[in-house]
Amino acid sequence: MSQEKLADALDLTFQQIQKYERGMNRIGASNLYKISQVLHVPVSYFFDDMPEDLNETSDRKVVEELFNTRHVGRRETINLVRYFYQIPDEATRRNIIALMERLGEGEGDSPEDTGI
Repeated sequence: MSQEKLADALDLTFQQIQKYERGMNRIGASNLYKISQVLHVPVSYFFDDMPEDLNETSDRKVVEELFNTRHVGRRETINLVRYFYQIPDEATRRNIIALMERLGEGEGDSPEDTGI
């Protein structure tokens, strides 16, 4: 499948797909899941060639790193989701997601690290 076709299926630019392929940007768990759905492979397909020493990490730590579950139950996460789904326009919601993905891919300290 071409980068353009994959990008269209994921509602991303082909440049973003190139950045994923080259390792310039990390792929978030939700996008990894979407890619697996488009390519008709399980998410585990992308981890088949992981070095053995990475597999020795505790399951909880792996899940936290892959899916960032430590934020799921936080009040701000719940509020963010609630307010997001109150936005009636689907295109606006997609734009917000794209903005959040770009902001999340930025380098630097997270608000949690800086005390913001």
